[in-house]
Amino acid sequence: MARPDQVLVLEPQHELKFRGPFTDVVTATLKLTNPTDRNVCFKVKTTAPRRYCVRPNSGIIDAGTSINVSVMLQPFDYDPNEKSKHKFMVQSMLAPYDMTDMEGVWKEAKPEELMDSKLRCTFEMPLENDKTTEHPVLPKSTSVSLDDGEVKKIMEECKRLQMEVQRLREENKQIREDDGPRKRKVTPVATSHGSSATMATAAMRDEGLSTRVLALCVLFFVIGVIIGKLAL
Repeated sequence: MARPDQVLVLEPQHELKFRGPFTDVVTATLKLTNPTDRNVCFKVKTTAPRRYCVRPNSGIIDAGTSINVSVMLQPFDYDPNEKSKHKFMVQSMLAPYDMTDMEGVWKEAKPEELMDSKLRCTFEMPLENDKTTEHPVLPKSTSVSLDDGEVKKIMEECKRLQMEVQRLREENKQIREDDGPRKRKVTPVATSHGSSATMATAAMRDEGLSTRVLALCVLFFVIGVIIGKLAL
């Protein structure tokens, strides 16, 4: 007695295509659809079980539903001159209404109750043109976005800081110029003590001004980085 026709609808119907490179696991999807009003048991078998991992490889498809089967080809050394002889078979049968043990149902199934469909496997390597047309996805910019008002405020602050730095430089220059006449006017007796005090005072002033100038320079650098990001 001839076997009945396959009731499941397979997508694809005749061929599973695996697209390289094959240095990693390559997965093909097989969709099984049950258009009947009965539940259907299925199994997926292959002629090369060590080369593939199938999930799920068996189960029940409810009436009017479908299931996706992942067929995972394990990594191997691809030879374009070698033709694939691997094949898959989808075996199915109508599930009994009183089914409790699926494995027992398969063992007790009669040959005329079994339906099967066969698929061959093909291996393909991507063309060179496909490689050149692939464009990497650029990461989104993480720069800080500021509105026009904030940019204007930053520019005004930069101008103010420039004027402040210029004023501090002039003040520092004036202090140095004023220290010269003072040193010449002091009496010989107090020269040593006065000079030491004047030099200490000038050093403290220079140190204070240098610290302020350094702080302003650091602030300038930070603002410059923000403006640089806005320009990108």
